[in-house]
Amino acid sequence: MKNNLWNILKKELRELFRDKKSLAMMLVIPIFIPLLVIGMSALFESQMNVDTKDYNKIGFNYELSEIEENLAKEMDIEVTTKKEKGLKKDYEEGIIDLYITKEDNHYTIHSNTSDNSSYASNLMESYFNTYKEILQQQTLQENNMDADKFINIITVEEEMIEEDNFFASYIKNYAFLFILMAITVSATYPATDTTAGERERGTLETLLTFPIKSKDIIIGKFLGVTISSIITGLLSLLLAIIALFLTKDMFTIYEGVDVMYSASSIIYAIVVIITYSFFISGLCIAIASTSKTFKEAQSALTPLTFISLFPGMIAFMIGITTTPLISIIPFLNFTTIFTDITAGNLNALHIALMILSTIIYISIVLYYIIKQYKSEKVLFAK
Repeated sequence: MKNNLWNILKKELRELFRDKKSLAMMLVIPIFIPLLVIGMSALFESQMNVDTKDYNKIGFNYELSEIEENLAKEMDIEVTTKKEKGLKKDYEEGIIDLYITKEDNHYTIHSNTSDNSSYASNLMESYFNTYKEILQQQTLQENNMDADKFINIITVEEEMIEEDNFFASYIKNYAFLFILMAITVSATYPATDTTAGERERGTLETLLTFPIKSKDIIIGKFLGVTISSIITGLLSLLLAIIALFLTKDMFTIYEGVDVMYSASSIIYAIVVIITYSFFISGLCIAIASTSKTFKEAQSALTPLTFISLFPGMIAFMIGITTTPLISIIPFLNFTTIFTDITAGNLNALHIALMILSTIIYISIVLYYIIKQYKSEKVLFAK
């Protein structure tokens, strides 16, 4: 049995490394991971380092006081004073970034959800907070009261903790999501070729004429696809680490922040990658083995690419954390556990449940495939 299984595995690996398409899937797809890391970092950089002149054109429907004029000058705000109707027209035409209307002591900021308006809104919120503080100080001083005593009752200081850096956390977790997607894409082609592809070429019937058990054939094919997936996953992780190392010096948003995966998170990332590779390879083999043609198998496996990405993406966006129940939910568990690991929330129970549930799923899948391969009616149906 061991010799037969080993021979099947050697055959699958030999064909895998000889096939250019399989090699492309296994080795080329990971290249997109560092491009993703660098691209998203560049996007964050551009959003954070927007020039004030790109959003400082502000309209007012009233004449500014001397204090406001000086404050606007200090904050580099380009002031336009018109009636509200004219300001609205200028805003719609993009001449100004937003406009302010005043009624008695009530000010209204008119803007929308565009990037420039968002930046301009933040600018004007700072402007009015400063203006309000100046007026408060003046009022207190006019009444011979200590302004600092009333205004600065408390002081607040923000300290950025490296592990909590939004950009670094966002990039690392999304990079891992795309590593899982790369593994999925890498597994689909060899799984299709070794099952539906062999059936379509007629080589599967020849293989079954040898004195080899169906179980050995399926497990050999499964291990071949799994090894391919693991190689893709580990290469993707390596390239992601290299990309993170490069981005630290390339972008100012990471100054003073450790963007790298910790040693422990890398180790557990490898555990998750290997576990996921076993899971997705078995699933791909199961789906492809029921298909009669290569094209049919590819169509059946296409949704897996999206399924491998979107549950984890949604979980990351809405902040789902791992629970014992989520630890056994396929696709979702791999992402949430890795997110927890990078956040320093290592839970041995969750990792154990992930591995155990994956072993159970794989066992069920392999049992199903072996049963299918023992049925000649299923194998040779046209």
